[in-house]
Amino acid sequence: MNFEKLLLAFLCLLFITNTQAQQKITGNKKGDLTVLWGWNRGWYSNSDIHFKGDNYDFTLSDVVAKDRQTKFDPAIYFHPHWITIPQTNFRIEYFHKENYSMSLGVDHMKYVVQQNQNVAITGSIEDSGIAYDGDYNNETINIEDGFLRFEHSDGLNYINFEYRRFDNLVKYENWNLNIAEGLGTGFLLPRTNATLFNNKRHDKFHLAGYGFSAVVALNLSYKRFFIQSELKGGFINMPDMRTTEYKSDRASQHFFFSQLNFLVGYSFSLNKD
Repeated sequence: MNFEKLLLAFLCLLFITNTQAQQKITGNKKGDLTVLWGWNRGWYSNSDIHFKGDNYDFTLSDVVAKDRQTKFDPAIYFHPHWITIPQTNFRIEYFHKENYSMSLGVDHMKYVVQQNQNVAITGSIEDSGIAYDGDYNNETINIEDGFLRFEHSDGLNYINFEYRRFDNLVKYENWNLNIAEGLGTGFLLPRTNATLFNNKRHDKFHLAGYGFSAVVALNLSYKRFFIQSELKGGFINMPDMRTTEYKSDRASQHFFFSQLNFLVGYSFSLNKD
């Protein structure tokens, strides 16, 4: 899917939901606590990635990356031991007003730089003992094994706080069709899988940066059970990523992202009757 088209569709949908806010039927959810779990599909804009260490300092320009979907298998998607292998979402949400909520969530996305792509490189690599030593000025290089493998495949983990407005569109007996929109911010805690010049990877969670996001959601509920689809987009900046076992080896990048999420959930009432 073309990232620019998806982002445009997201912005149009967000605009439509906001302009129609006056036509919504407000529902009273004050005091409700909801728990959501689901799965996501992600898209990313091209990104410049800067690598710096004791004997190198270079930037790869306009790098293409994609998410990594896990083939559906109930033994993986629903087994507690393997449940984080797919791209997942988890969120706890509390309605402190009739139709406004505060929530904390983890978006477990995966970001994988595509191998064997040609990109522009600017900078220098010195005394590494490999074939890539030299000075570069916007020259073409192939991202291949032996040079670089770069993934946030153990999680581009966006831990975020969101504030959402929630409205009821249609009510029929115990069935409700609802819409929500909101804004969020948080921090990135990736476990970056990077193999640079065949050095051993860092392979630990590391606080790498921050993000901002906006979301629109459609929710179908029956009593307190519900399913929910979400379109989410935002900006991620990670100025401090660990790449190898050496502390001096770092990378930085920023990019836009979008998510299509599908979740299931349950709502608890904390109000005393």
